[in-house]
Amino acid sequence: MTPLITCFGEILWDVLPTSKQAGGAPMNVAVHLRNFGLNAQLISRVGNDELGHELLEFVAQKGLPLDRIQTGQSHLTGVAKANISDCNEVTYKIVQPVAWDYIQLEPGLLKTVQQSAFFIYGSLAARSPQTHETLLALLAVAPRKVFDVNLRAPHYEPATVLELLQQADIAKLNEHELSEITGWFGGPTDAKSAMYGLRERFNLEKLCVTLGEKGAFLLDETGFVHQPGFPVEVEDTIGSGDAFLAAFLYKTLQGETAQTTLEFACATGAYVATQRGATPPVSEEILVKNAFWKELI
Repeated sequence: MTPLITCFGEILWDVLPTSKQAGGAPMNVAVHLRNFGLNAQLISRVGNDELGHELLEFVAQKGLPLDRIQTGQSHLTGVAKANISDCNEVTYKIVQPVAWDYIQLEPGLLKTVQQSAFFIYGSLAARSPQTHETLLALLAVAPRKVFDVNLRAPHYEPATVLELLQQADIAKLNEHELSEITGWFGGPTDAKSAMYGLRERFNLEKLCVTLGEKGAFLLDETGFVHQPGFPVEVEDTIGSGDAFLAAFLYKTLQGETAQTTLEFACATGAYVATQRGATPPVSEEILVKNAFWKELI
């Protein structure tokens, strides 16, 4: 049977100058895991409003189950106002408080997470006391924890990020986040040394650092690996890192080598950057067809 993978955290609308797109890193990762045929689900919360109903409809169309997405009566569905003036570095103004700030520890969630091959979470969902509390309860029972760091100023405190890193088995962050986090405790400034220091400090199984168009680094029990980026014409980078993480976990579950896993993840992220929106269809077949991936594994 396909292993269960659970994503936890924000689900929202990215409001662009002329349109809106369904988003939130946990939802994007879950959708891309589904694209690769994995049994992914999302724990989140929307409001009982028009935007919430539209989000649930979108999620259902993407093949994600709805039974772990809560509907609240007291808070509106999440919204993030996206600034896409730089297509390579999208920035967001994330509204607070919203429904996903109040994710409850509903019956059955602990058992669901206990049965998951991966439990994926980020720092943004920990900005509010209620969702932070629920997250910590689920982390306490998760067998294999994946921290998708995703720092979004001003919605994090260093102490909370370090607490969440301490919980992780696998961590994924970008080069700017690596530099910032390492700086909190006076670690080395070059990326490779910083990664070795971070992995040792937090006893991480795998540490992955994305470098945008320059590719990514991976440090695990087999050593240090670098995968150069795939040169592409960027449509937008929204969801690229989320697709990267989904592809990385997909190949990790298949037991692929570190180099193959990182190459496939970079290929997936690059392909999604050539498409409009965060969750375009993607599969091994699509990557091969578009010359992003050399062969079907």
